[in-house]
Amino acid sequence: MSIFKPGNMLNRTSVLSVRISKLATLVAAVSVISMPTVAHANALEQFKRFVTETRSARGEFNQRMVKGEGDKLRVSSQSSGTFAFSRPGNFIWNYKKPYEQVLQSDGNNMYIHDQDLNQVTVRALGNAIGSSPAAILFGSNDLEKNFTLSDAGNKDGIDWLQAIPKAKDTQFERIGIGLRDGLPVGMELRDSFGQVSVINFTRFEKNPSLPANQFKFVMPKGADLLQQ
Repeated sequence: MSIFKPGNMLNRTSVLSVRISKLATLVAAVSVISMPTVAHANALEQFKRFVTETRSARGEFNQRMVKGEGDKLRVSSQSSGTFAFSRPGNFIWNYKKPYEQVLQSDGNNMYIHDQDLNQVTVRALGNAIGSSPAAILFGSNDLEKNFTLSDAGNKDGIDWLQAIPKAKDTQFERIGIGLRDGLPVGMELRDSFGQVSVINFTRFEKNPSLPANQFKFVMPKGADLLQQ
């Protein structure tokens, strides 16, 4: 998107604004692809297969925000939860810890439900998702229309793909997607302020059968509605 998480109500409202911005211009979740059956494929080849072959997925994630301070990295927030998606544009990104919050899209609108505040924020996805990190995970297959994709080498057994948005008005300068044996295992979202959202993915299930109405948002009883 933050689809990425760091307490009082003021702090939570601030974090919510960051999430909305990142996911709307994004966000977080991800899927697996089949392993190449012949020679080892580079990150770009693996990722193209992932985009082509993965229609839906579900799994778990953990996320942290880090920022460089001299030669060190400082972790400013950590969170974890579950995700599910169905291409194109349907997803649920469910924060479980440190507190509960749901980000959900039905392909037309995005809903952010802060359960402690019982507040729902709604905004249209529009065309903004096209050049955002969300498009990589949940969008259509036409990624090269909005991103310049290139291999970024192997580090600690993980093949990295770099995606640079072609649009100049996006929040992220570049996005890294890590794959191991054909499976996406993480993302790194770098913004112009030196912050990096690091997401790791676990317990993937590729192309599960998901209920048709799973991504239809149901307004919680008594929730306050904010339209953006």
